[in-house]
Amino acid sequence: MRIVALAGGIGGARFLRGLREAIGPEDEITVIGNTGDDIHLYGLKVCPDLDTVMYTLGGGIHEEQGWGRTDETWSIKAEMKEYGVGPEWFGLGDRDFATHLVRSQMLTAGYTLSQVTEALCVRWQPGVRLLPMSDDRVETHVKITDEAGTRAVHFQEYWVRLHAEVDAEAVIPVGADTAKPAPGVLEAIAAADVILFPPSNPVVSIGTILAVPGIRAAVAAASAPVIGLSPIIGGAPVRGMADKVLAAVGVEATAEAVALDYGSRAARPGSTGGAGRREGVLDGWLVDTADEAAVAAVEAAGIACRAVPLLMTDVAATADMARAALALAEQVRA
Repeated sequence: MRIVALAGGIGGARFLRGLREAIGPEDEITVIGNTGDDIHLYGLKVCPDLDTVMYTLGGGIHEEQGWGRTDETWSIKAEMKEYGVGPEWFGLGDRDFATHLVRSQMLTAGYTLSQVTEALCVRWQPGVRLLPMSDDRVETHVKITDEAGTRAVHFQEYWVRLHAEVDAEAVIPVGADTAKPAPGVLEAIAAADVILFPPSNPVVSIGTILAVPGIRAAVAAASAPVIGLSPIIGGAPVRGMADKVLAAVGVEATAEAVALDYGSRAARPGSTGGAGRREGVLDGWLVDTADEAAVAAVEAAGIACRAVPLLMTDVAATADMARAALALAEQVRA
């Protein structure tokens, strides 16, 4: 079985760890990772979502915080502070710095982000094929209004420094409209037996991947069933502040509304939920048992829906979620 998953950071990485446990040794997973969170710091290219997937699946993640390296030290950050060089609000540990140094050196030497990611994964052996969504530069920005006036800030500043405490007025994936899918991305989607949307942020993670020209259309046209898992349980995001960016794109923070915004592949383009202006991309949707009341409305929109436990309390529980998604894919396929 060839599985393709579109994934963001912590939620996507943890789901992938469970998915890896749920499949057989002959099955293959290709991960199309979000690069809209990428940021340049200290002259280095930092890819938070790609690295979180790589570290989590490779056994090097800091489990409690869900990002960065385990057994991290912070000498470089402390020295940068002594020099008065910021930003102080974004933490890069010493071990993490090494990854960004290698990546930036290879990019400067002329390698593409895809080639660099493949080389980094040689060390980590994540057990999946990890592809960036694009080799082109894409950065998600957020429009806000605060005491400094109306302005756009990098998503990392909005999320990490401002803690999403300021209302997001718009989310702009800068560069996405002219980016090209990375080599292998469209081919993996076309060859997939199952396509999964993990419980990643539907706006700034999966939404940014789908914003790269050609990717959404490829998912909409794929022969494989497309199954998503809700990142919203009981009207609130399981982790992070997805409700803030959902509001910016006019989507209610409910499991039902997120499904309708993705849209049904059985419906005409532009005829479903939320933004309602794109091809639908879902065949099936899993909601948590707390949101079982949403099942009927989601199914009425042409999306097969089931209610199952969706809290990733440990790897075993996450593997059960993955099995439920694969089982729904088989039901849709039949």
